[in-house]
Amino acid sequence: MKAGGQTSSGGKGGGSGLTPNISSLLCYVCAPITSVIFLLIEKENKDVKFHAWQGTLFGVAIILLNIVLNILGLMLGSLADFLGALILSFLIPVIWLIVVVLWIVCLVKAYQGEQWKIPVIGDMAAKKAGV
Repeated sequence: MKAGGQTSSGGKGGGSGLTPNISSLLCYVCAPITSVIFLLIEKENKDVKFHAWQGTLFGVAIILLNIVLNILGLMLGSLADFLGALILSFLIPVIWLIVVVLWIVCLVKAYQGEQWKIPVIGDMAAKKAGV
């Protein structure tokens, strides 16, 4: 058991032939594509399965967030609501900065062998991975 109640099963990676920390890191590199690949090939290592599920959910959440922000931008742009557009123009970069920071933390923690959970998404990933 790692600090903060996080577990690591260690050992060799399953179907990929890579070490678990490399497999876990790769789950986030081009999420959700790489994470889905690891969901298909990894059957044994619970750490890799956790990161594959979390990477998949995180990648899908990023895609959905992008769609929502684009729709909001179009709506505010077409309504010519100056204040709304101004607020959104400051809010969108902050949101993407948070996403990038979360992504970097996931990469680092996965490489370190930790099962760091993104709020909300992490619990769903742990349940799906059986950890």
